[in-house]
Amino acid sequence: MAGRRVNVNVGVLGHIDSGKTALARALSTTASTAAFDKQPQSRERGITLDLGFSCFVVPLPGGEPGTGDWLLQVTLVDCPGHASLIRTIIGGAQIIDLMMLVIDVTKGMQTQSAECLVIGQIACQKLVVVLNKIDLLAQGKRQAAIDKMTKKMQKTLENTKFRGAPIISVAAKPGGPEAPETEAPQGISELIEVVKKVKSMQMFHTPVTYAIQGDRLGICVTQFDPKLLERGLVCTPESLHTIHAALISVEKIPYFRGPLQTKAKFHITVGHETVMGRMLFFSLAPDSFDLEPVLDSFDLSREYLFQEQYLCKDSTLVATDGGNEGDGKVGQAPEGRCPQQQWALVEFEKPVTCPRLCLVIGSRLDADIHANTCRLAFHGVLLQGLEDKNYTESFLPALRVYKLKHKHGLVERVMDDYSVIGRSLFKKETNIQLFVGLKVQLSTGEQGIIDSAFGQSGKFKIYIPGGLSPESKKILTPTLKKRGRAGRGEAAKQEEGTERPEPTQPVTLSLSFKRYIFDTQKRMVQSP
Repeated sequence: MAGRRVNVNVGVLGHIDSGKTALARALSTTASTAAFDKQPQSRERGITLDLGFSCFVVPLPGGEPGTGDWLLQVTLVDCPGHASLIRTIIGGAQIIDLMMLVIDVTKGMQTQSAECLVIGQIACQKLVVVLNKIDLLAQGKRQAAIDKMTKKMQKTLENTKFRGAPIISVAAKPGGPEAPETEAPQGISELIEVVKKVKSMQMFHTPVTYAIQGDRLGICVTQFDPKLLERGLVCTPESLHTIHAALISVEKIPYFRGPLQTKAKFHITVGHETVMGRMLFFSLAPDSFDLEPVLDSFDLSREYLFQEQYLCKDSTLVATDGGNEGDGKVGQAPEGRCPQQQWALVEFEKPVTCPRLCLVIGSRLDADIHANTCRLAFHGVLLQGLEDKNYTESFLPALRVYKLKHKHGLVERVMDDYSVIGRSLFKKETNIQLFVGLKVQLSTGEQGIIDSAFGQSGKFKIYIPGGLSPESKKILTPTLKKRGRAGRGEAAKQEEGTERPEPTQPVTLSLSFKRYIFDTQKRMVQSP
């Protein structure tokens, strides 16, 4: 069919054996060298192992008068359905404009069907559900079964962005894979009409003088041994960068069970590569939780609060380190509030090549593929890639992610109107000199400054610039109390009448400060 063409990429996704390749074959008029499981390995195993490409061409719907020579070329991207090939599925989903989710009408939603639906919510804007294998339903009960499965799928899509998506029933290969080619597919023309109605897709002309992401492009290279070519990336100069780590925005996929924890490793998919990456999560301080998200840049001039895990409404915010030596302590998120935006530093186990602002998907692909759980954990946008392999020294010190640390102790006694002795804030072996000059708060209201160590047992002297108030001095003034007990013997009787000082009530101390986790000097910082 001659004419100028507008191309749209349609992904064919679904659980293994739902009939995706048979559907692509029934729809297509032209196949590429990678279509319909032509690879020997695919034929040997009887499953799709890589992306397959084929197409069909129809008149462009809704064309203006005088544009009758424009055609709509639908490129079908046939994705594998086996759980172990999720990397290939995610890669295929990133080049599609519309997803056809293929469901075996006799089985309904299956594990990889659900994962493909999650991928679709992240990677594309349009969905068509295809109920395949209707020929396997009993003739007398066929329509009732189709109606029942249609309602189930409508309910499944209710809480997704694909609510109200078209649901079409077909028989792509009546009789199954081994059946003769005598019986025509059912429902294919109706499906093509649905695909033709999709508008506002990425468009480009063929033949082309340039190509963009998602194009199926053939390049003729003379005097070249194809065995020397590995799968890679074609790009304009300087448009892609090889990075060792990245700052990304993060949004947890609600179907993923379990927390997203700092220091945990995930399979990170960027572009068409999937590598292991270690995560570190952070957000703005709680008083800035409601700021609107910024999805196209990262502000290095701001300070960010370290998190032990991604913060959800039912999780806790790790903002403090408690105990005398800063042991981790989990604090409840204030009033169940969550930040509008959260970020992560991802450190890759090996470098990856990808563009800025590309889609990032984190998965747990080492999970049991037979378990009925979603392995897709989070998605986000790559905001800044770190190209220097020595980024820990050259870049990370500029990333101001801090931990809030809190320590608590007691006032042991008063030295004079402007000085007290504190204890139980540090261990005996702590170098108190590192804390000299930091402010502490007394429970009586005064603010003091750590002045020096006092002795060798972890005690310290606190200078109080404004002096102790009369009320505080009264509280800290010891009372005299007898310690003797009746009936304790002669030695005890001799001790009766001896007295020791005791505060009228304990006065506590609190020390709070920030420690920036990438500060090479490990300085402690307090707000003015």
